[in-house]
Amino acid sequence: MNEQKLRRQIGANIAAYRKRQGLTQAGLAEKLNYSDKAVSKWERGESAPDVVTLVDIAEQLHVSVNELLEDPNELPADSGSRVEKTMERVVQRALKRKANKNIILGLSSILVWFVAVLCFVVLSSVEIDFSWLALVYAIPVNCIVMLSLRSAWKDFRWNRALISGIMWGSLVSLYITLLMLGGINIWKMFLLGIPGQIAILLWFRLFRTVGKEEENG
Repeated sequence: MNEQKLRRQIGANIAAYRKRQGLTQAGLAEKLNYSDKAVSKWERGESAPDVVTLVDIAEQLHVSVNELLEDPNELPADSGSRVEKTMERVVQRALKRKANKNIILGLSSILVWFVAVLCFVVLSSVEIDFSWLALVYAIPVNCIVMLSLRSAWKDFRWNRALISGIMWGSLVSLYITLLMLGGINIWKMFLLGIPGQIAILLWFRLFRTVGKEEENG
């Protein structure tokens, strides 16, 4: 089976199962944290999702990966069997890579909190006031590490949540620091988070809007 035919086959199946679930392209894109432009391209056969994303699509549509790949009207039984076995191996490898990335993310998060706890223990041992602030600052730092790793892997599905976590975590950390160390209660600084959060939402919405306009020509 050539690549173009496989892309069209996958796209047709995604469209059919998406409609069966009562989802729009934008709705499926929201669940996958992709743009609806990407979903549209998949369904038109212009591109194909990678294997990990294909697994996520299958989970969201409540079907197996094989169901997204099969074409019983065109594939002979023996060919379908070979495709199924091949894809089972590919999916297993993809799931393993996904699991490895999750392990890396987990270990990185543990490392951030280990360093934060270590700083807390050391500073509290020498009787430095408010040494527990190290634990507060671990929140935005952890989000930064997660964002960096996922961006390096070109996995942008959680960018909106992570960027929001960095912003609010930084504001909380700064507020508590000023309050504890300087006795300065600047609660109004949290008002900065409102336009900041709106800007984040609009920024990610912009890509979906642009994608939809390009799709409509």
